[in-house]
Amino acid sequence: MTHNGEDTAPAGRPEVTGLRLAADAQKQQDPPEPRTPDLPHDRSQAILEAAKRIGALLKRAGHPFALAGSVAVYAHGGSRYLQHDADFCVLPDDAEAVAATLREAGLAVRTPPEDWLLKTTCHGQNVDIIFALAHQPVAKDMLDRAHVLPVDSVLMPVLSPTDLIRSLISAFSEHYCDFGSVLPVARAVREKVDWDEVRVTCGDQPMPAAFLFLLERLNVIAPQERQP
Repeated sequence: MTHNGEDTAPAGRPEVTGLRLAADAQKQQDPPEPRTPDLPHDRSQAILEAAKRIGALLKRAGHPFALAGSVAVYAHGGSRYLQHDADFCVLPDDAEAVAATLREAGLAVRTPPEDWLLKTTCHGQNVDIIFALAHQPVAKDMLDRAHVLPVDSVLMPVLSPTDLIRSLISAFSEHYCDFGSVLPVARAVREKVDWDEVRVTCGDQPMPAAFLFLLERLNVIAPQERQP
């Protein structure tokens, strides 16, 4: 109220239009962020996704192959905790054709210094295309013995448990002898392995023989009956 009794509206703050906070202005100036593709929840799932894609490509192209390594152990009922790469066995004569199939699918294929495998990357994970296991060329009869199993919903041939164990322990030498990494594998597939066959084919080598003896002492496998 003024001195002469007339009412007046209280003086308000002048309305300011077009005022934006710095953060709001920045949001309008910056382009929208691209949508991040759905990623696997963990590395084990990423390795499985890579194995599934490579297996599907090889199946579609008709290449004889078999899944190997830790993903093969998983397919046979072993641990899902995968912290390495995905491995596939192919025939030596098919290596170039397999590489061409992968390149046609947009995957880069690398030739490492080792002369027994090729390498590629899928879903950010390393994939080895192996044509020699434990210094022996991958043979057709080995691929014929493979079991067709689901690998996280994708059916593909997987190395038989006997060939899988044999390939792992045949690689032991004085320079590489990691019993600790193979022991869980032997425990996981022990009931599916022909241990007599393993002993016949590689049990006379010092390091594999020592590993087999360790499995006996740990009651993972039955002791071999030794002649007096």
